[in-house]
Amino acid sequence: MVVLRKKLPGVSERALSRFLTRAERAVGLSGEVNVLITTSREVRALNRRYRGKDKPTDVLSFPPLRTIIHDFAGDVAISADIAAQNSRKLGHAASDEIKILMLHGVIHLAGYDHESDEGQMARKEDRLRRALGLPASLIARNGAHPPRRSRNGR
Repeated sequence: MVVLRKKLPGVSERALSRFLTRAERAVGLSGEVNVLITTSREVRALNRRYRGKDKPTDVLSFPPLRTIIHDFAGDVAISADIAAQNSRKLGHAASDEIKILMLHGVIHLAGYDHESDEGQMARKEDRLRRALGLPASLIARNGAHPPRRSRNGR
């Protein structure tokens, strides 16, 4: 389910819901995902409350407590404000930026973590982004590709 709390030109809940279904299938994620598209102020409050970071961010992912709810994959919160800024800066549609952030969040819900996985999430996001017809991935444009290690650890 997609909730568009802050509207952006050219962005509709219906189109994003269709994309969310495609992204979940592409990632291989089962269970329902809820996506909230809201203000930077609300995302900042969520980031402060759940991650202890008092700053806005573009996307947050919240995996479910598996013991409580079955057939639920998690929640994603996206800052419409940051998405709009990024889309203008990078020269693509706000709807594409929201989709990039949704894909990023869904990949996190599938258990990937670009901060600690030696590039696995970045490679998956890049492959899925191209398959879904999206511009540069979040990880790639932030230069967050960790170096690949050889089998001997270097």
